[in-house]
Amino acid sequence: MHETAGMANTSRTFSDVRNVILSAHKNTGAQEKVGFYDTWAENYEQDVALLDYRAPLLAAECVSSFFTGDREKATVLDVACGTGLVSAHLKKMGFHHFVGVDGCLAMLELAKKTGLYQQLKQCLLGHDEISVEAETYDIVIIVGALSIGQVPLTVIRELWDATKPGGYVCMTTRGNADNREYKAELEKMIKALEEEQKWRRVTVVEVEEWERAISEQDSGYISGAIYLYQKSF
Repeated sequence: MHETAGMANTSRTFSDVRNVILSAHKNTGAQEKVGFYDTWAENYEQDVALLDYRAPLLAAECVSSFFTGDREKATVLDVACGTGLVSAHLKKMGFHHFVGVDGCLAMLELAKKTGLYQQLKQCLLGHDEISVEAETYDIVIIVGALSIGQVPLTVIRELWDATKPGGYVCMTTRGNADNREYKAELEKMIKALEEEQKWRRVTVVEVEEWERAISEQDSGYISGAIYLYQKSF
């Protein structure tokens, strides 16, 4: 018997999640991608738990360990915020002011229910410009979206632009076989901004066990990386 999408699917397995994500990789267009996330939104948090998806917590811990400003007042721009996993971790670490941006309305509806965000904006990253004021945020964070078939790398300069001088930009990507080329391009773009003295490297953390592998080329866990940069004054 098939369960309906509206039910909380307590019997979902890793195999179900694997099939869902592999089907997403076939959706190449931006609109199809958003459509995919719209249908996935309801099971998303449960599914990423099955995937042992550690990126939101690891990225939040990375920001928290280097941020020296006033957490009560700090403003956070959570890009590709999804249902709010990253901001939920940052809230536990003492941050309070969150603005979320995502391309998927169903994800934003769930993020709204968390009560974490002062503001939520729908924006198709890489296609629409992120409609926030320049140099406004103490922390700009993007977790999970910088990978092959997801968000174009042109968004990196927009992240930099939204950050206050002296503020932090935190980015993550995966290290699995399919994503190696994208990761290399991402690192090249990060390095170019460093050479232009737009920001300085705070830390780069390579993580062996990022999430459970889903493709046939990878087994066990795939690796991932966190990049934390501070915008130049």
